[in-house]
Amino acid sequence: MDNEIVSGSEVLSEALGNIVLVKLKGGRTIRGTLKCFDQHLNLVLEESIEINEDGKELKKLGQIIVRGDNVVLVSPSKL
Repeated sequence: MDNEIVSGSEVLSEALGNIVLVKLKGGRTIRGTLKCFDQHLNLVLEESIEINEDGKELKKLGQIIVRGDNVVLVSPSKL
Protein backbone atom coordinates (compact mmCIF):
# COMPACT_ATOMS: atom_id res chain seq x y z
CA MET A 1 0.00 0.00 0.00
CA ASP A 2 1.33 3.41 -0.98
CA ASN A 3 1.25 5.97 1.86
CA GLU A 4 2.37 8.93 -0.23
CA ILE A 5 1.04 12.27 1.02
CA VAL A 6 -0.45 14.41 -1.74
CA SER A 7 -1.18 18.12 -1.27
CA GLY A 8 -4.65 19.54 -1.84
CA SER A 9 -3.39 21.75 -4.64
CA GLU A 10 -2.03 18.70 -6.48
CA VAL A 11 -5.41 16.99 -6.25
CA LEU A 12 -7.21 20.13 -7.46
CA SER A 13 -4.71 20.53 -10.31
CA GLU A 14 -5.59 17.03 -11.49
CA ALA A 15 -9.30 17.96 -11.34
CA LEU A 16 -8.92 21.06 -13.55
CA GLY A 17 -11.23 20.85 -16.54
CA ASN A 18 -13.25 18.05 -14.95
CA ILE A 19 -16.63 18.00 -13.22
CA VAL A 20 -16.42 18.24 -9.42
CA LEU A 21 -18.84 18.30 -6.51
CA VAL A 22 -18.34 21.15 -4.05
CA LYS A 23 -19.98 20.92 -0.63
CA LEU A 24 -20.42 24.25 1.09
CA LYS A 25 -21.01 25.42 4.65
CA GLY A 26 -24.74 25.49 5.24
CA GLY A 27 -25.28 22.21 3.39
CA ARG A 28 -25.48 23.36 -0.23
CA THR A 29 -23.85 21.24 -2.96
CA ILE A 30 -22.74 22.52 -6.35
CA ARG A 31 -21.63 20.47 -9.35
CA GLY A 32 -19.62 22.12 -12.11
CA THR A 33 -16.49 22.11 -14.23
CA LEU A 34 -13.45 23.29 -12.26
CA LYS A 35 -11.72 26.00 -14.30
CA CYS A 36 -9.23 27.39 -11.77
CA PHE A 37 -8.45 27.81 -8.07
CA ASP A 38 -6.04 29.72 -5.87
CA GLN A 39 -4.13 29.21 -2.61
CA HIS A 40 -7.22 30.27 -0.60
CA LEU A 41 -9.34 27.52 -2.24
CA ASN A 42 -11.38 30.10 -4.14
CA LEU A 43 -12.83 28.14 -7.06
CA VAL A 44 -14.11 29.12 -10.50
CA LEU A 45 -16.74 26.70 -11.79
CA GLU A 46 -18.41 26.73 -15.20
CA GLU A 47 -21.76 25.17 -16.14
CA SER A 48 -22.45 24.87 -12.42
CA ILE A 49 -25.67 23.55 -10.95
CA GLU A 50 -26.91 23.48 -7.37
CA ILE A 51 -28.05 19.94 -6.57
CA ASN A 52 -29.82 18.20 -3.68
CA GLU A 53 -28.68 15.10 -1.76
CA ASP A 54 -30.14 12.84 -4.47
CA GLY A 55 -28.18 14.62 -7.20
CA LYS A 56 -31.28 16.24 -8.67
CA GLU A 57 -30.88 19.70 -10.18
CA LEU A 58 -32.26 22.54 -8.07
CA LYS A 59 -30.92 25.58 -9.91
CA LYS A 60 -28.61 26.38 -12.84
CA LEU A 61 -25.89 28.79 -11.75
CA GLY A 62 -23.63 29.03 -14.82
CA GLN A 63 -20.13 30.41 -14.24
CA ILE A 64 -19.52 31.19 -10.58
CA ILE A 65 -16.76 31.97 -8.11
CA VAL A 66 -16.94 30.04 -4.84
CA ARG A 67 -15.16 31.73 -1.96
CA GLY A 68 -12.71 29.34 -0.36
CA ASP A 69 -13.81 29.90 3.24
CA ASN A 70 -17.25 28.47 2.32
CA VAL A 71 -15.82 25.23 0.88
CA VAL A 72 -16.10 22.13 3.05
CA LEU A 73 -15.22 19.46 0.46
CA VAL A 74 -14.28 19.15 -3.21
CA SER A 75 -14.55 15.75 -4.87
CA PRO A 76 -14.70 14.32 -8.39
CA SER A 77 -18.25 13.98 -9.67
CA LYS A 78 -19.54 10.59 -10.71
CA LEU A 79 -21.28 12.12 -13.76
